[in-house]
Amino acid sequence: MASNSTKSFLADAGYGEQELDANSALMELDKGLRSGKLGEQCEAVVRFPRLFQKYPFPILINSAFLKLADVFRVGMLGSLASIIPERKNAHHSIRQSLDSHDNVEVEAAVFAAANFSAQSKDFAVGICNKISEMIQGLATPVDLKLKLIPILQHMHHDAILASSARQLLQQLVTSYPSTKMVIVSLHTFTLLAASSLVDTPKQIQLLLQYLKNDPRKAVKRLAIQDLKLLANKTPHTWSRENIQALCECALQIPYDSLKLGMLSVLSTLSGTIAIKNYFSIAPGNVSSSPRSSDLVKLAQECCYHNNRGIAAHGVRVLTNITVSCQEKDLLALEQDAVFGLESLLVLCSQDDSPGAQATLKIALNCMVKLAKGRPHLSQSVVETLLTQLHSAQDAARILMCHCLAAIAMQLPVLGDGMLGDLMELYKVIGRSATDKQQELLVSLATVIFVASQKALSAEVKAVIKQQLESVSNGWTVYRIARQASRMGNHDMARELYQSLLTQVASEHFYFWLNSLKEFSHAEQCLTGLQEENYSSALSCIAESLKFYHKGIASLTAASTPLNPLSFQCEFVKLRIDLLQAFSQLICTCNSLKTSPPPAIATTIAMTLGNDLQRCGRISNQMKQSMEEFRSLASRYGDLYQASFDADSATLRNVELQQQSCLLISHAIEALILDPESASFQEYGSTAAAHADSEYERRMMSVYNHVLEEVESLNRKYTPVSYMHTACLCNAIIALLKVPLSFQRYFFQKLQSTSIKLALSPSPRNPAEPIAVQNNQQLALKVEGVVQHGSKPGLFRKIQSVCLNVSSTLQSKSGQDYKIPIDNMTNEMHQRVEPHNDYFSTQFLLNFAILGTHNITVESSVRDANGVVWKTGPRTTIFVKSLEDPYSQQIRLQQQQAQQPLQQQQQRNAYTRF
Repeated sequence: MASNSTKSFLADAGYGEQELDANSALMELDKGLRSGKLGEQCEAVVRFPRLFQKYPFPILINSAFLKLADVFRVGMLGSLASIIPERKNAHHSIRQSLDSHDNVEVEAAVFAAANFSAQSKDFAVGICNKISEMIQGLATPVDLKLKLIPILQHMHHDAILASSARQLLQQLVTSYPSTKMVIVSLHTFTLLAASSLVDTPKQIQLLLQYLKNDPRKAVKRLAIQDLKLLANKTPHTWSRENIQALCECALQIPYDSLKLGMLSVLSTLSGTIAIKNYFSIAPGNVSSSPRSSDLVKLAQECCYHNNRGIAAHGVRVLTNITVSCQEKDLLALEQDAVFGLESLLVLCSQDDSPGAQATLKIALNCMVKLAKGRPHLSQSVVETLLTQLHSAQDAARILMCHCLAAIAMQLPVLGDGMLGDLMELYKVIGRSATDKQQELLVSLATVIFVASQKALSAEVKAVIKQQLESVSNGWTVYRIARQASRMGNHDMARELYQSLLTQVASEHFYFWLNSLKEFSHAEQCLTGLQEENYSSALSCIAESLKFYHKGIASLTAASTPLNPLSFQCEFVKLRIDLLQAFSQLICTCNSLKTSPPPAIATTIAMTLGNDLQRCGRISNQMKQSMEEFRSLASRYGDLYQASFDADSATLRNVELQQQSCLLISHAIEALILDPESASFQEYGSTAAAHADSEYERRMMSVYNHVLEEVESLNRKYTPVSYMHTACLCNAIIALLKVPLSFQRYFFQKLQSTSIKLALSPSPRNPAEPIAVQNNQQLALKVEGVVQHGSKPGLFRKIQSVCLNVSSTLQSKSGQDYKIPIDNMTNEMHQRVEPHNDYFSTQFLLNFAILGTHNITVESSVRDANGVVWKTGPRTTIFVKSLEDPYSQQIRLQQQQAQQPLQQQQQRNAYTRF
């Protein structure tokens, strides 16, 4: 029967064999529009164009559009809530539509009311009583009540409004015990509590009460879902009693699906401050030992459960307890966590299913966390991973390699121990060209680079090359080369880039690979640096600069208008300038030997009152070097601010380069230029234990060593001696001996954000100025759109856009008048928040001086943490300030009145003569 009705509907719409007149077809389509099924409504909408083609009569088309407008009118209004949230006529229209007798209009009004309540406090306050009356009214159908209740989740704009909505929801939960009503009311209850942040503890208790006492599975699942939401959003509001109640429910529940949900909530809480609150010693409690708690008992029971998800959450809870609790006698818990992880690893590494891989990721994350929090357990964790690598599936091997790399980054001492096993495994994989095998090659190579820490041995390089030669996948080779560049293995990277030069078809790709090859070669030249050998250091830096200049030429050729490679070019230019500054500083230090101070240097210093002049010409050279390094530090800071889309590791790399420049400038000042006022408090020793990479760890170690040496010399010797210059040269060599890391953003842009500005008024021709009278102000409207790539907000999101408008006088016309300084320039700043990636604002600019003015509009962004990023763009327009007609007329009249007087004065002068 259903098929017959569908056939009749399609036939009546003009797509079947049956032919109807225009009115009958329109009535059938109208019936479809008013159907309660969304599919039939959509189908009716898409049939209208065919109806217009078949019956192109004005009366029918007008009637059809009116019917479509009825369907979309209020619903479209709801979609506009974010644009017109405070439009009073829209508020009034929604209130009226809620009282309509047309079901379609009422449903659209409910949708609009929900959207406007979320955006407008005034609308929420005004509509709350109306919604309450409809929900409590006996004439309101139950289906409509179920649609009206979720609107109450948006009543969080103030405490009074939230309290009234909460009271109503409490009545509904009590008065309507049906499953649907309880589920909708409880969920709305939770969303309101999560938004208002006032009654969250009460909501947690209510959900736990339903979880414990309500026998319906659907209600229990909803309670677990909402508890998970509150655990993620407000873990600090969970008390010890709440967690204990949840543990008791999980221990007693016989259903695995519900136990899995409860453990998911507990595993989320175990990684937050709530776990410390749970084990803290409360007043009146004798002991809160982790070993004797129900939470630990539950986790231990679940570690070996036949359900992988339950076992994963159990292991995660044990791991978080082991890492976060500071007690010494946690040996039993540590062993339980390690054994549970090992069993889960063995179970999931043999299975290629998505569920097994998801569980394996949880286990591997726990291993990394356990190795970091309990370093004495890291050796056994690594041995387990290496043993299981040989028998695991390829998909699991890739994840395990990522885990090994993360552990080796945190604990470099484990790298040498795992290198042998990794090389043995590398020799036997990669025989096929499947995607998993290629991915495994890259992952294993990455772990080998991390484990090697320093330069790769010839044997390791030979094994990697031999495997790559048997695999004809250039993309795999490029990815391994890219990882080598990131880990500082530049000799390996150079050889791999060289092998790829003849395998690309694009000229831009060729220049890109060639530039990477040259940069790797340049960094490889710096590996020959030796302490105390300054002439060799100069030659190594000169050799490195030669290859860097070749590389920057290729990099420029590789750029295109769509991919300008601006970050890469600027980063390399800064590296070149930094190497040149290092070379110049070493030469300056050597000049103390080649050109020592003259015999009268002391007399000159006493005469000038500058004690530093007794050191001769080296003092001025050192001052120039210090200013050069400070300038480089400022440029690195500008690059940092311009890299809004960069990942955190890349930004940290740029920051380390900036700190290197500041370190050398501080060393010059403390040792030579101003040793008495030099302070070492702000450069206090920074612990390298929390470094996220080996490169950062080594750089921080160099910083601390250099600061100790500088402070020691600063206290013992007066400047300038050979010991001071040797300290500076050794600091440069120590910095350059750490292989530079080319981070991800140099190769790959995971987040893309750009701003496009439009100014009005704007001239037809960009070179033409906009005419404006000097007694009027120009209203400059700035509109903009934030454009994103495929992963918006991956690293950081735009909270507001900062607009800076300035004007400068390009050319002056007319006479010079005395104009107040405030009227000569325009300098304005505004901050606007984008709405759906769109923003607009206006500036009033004054151009009192006649002539051509240059207006520059520059944008920058502010992220959620309050950090300002100079993303651009920078837009320029020209304005020509003209004299207003009234002032021009008065000026002309004054000139005409002055002409006879001037002529009379000239005649009088001639007469006297």
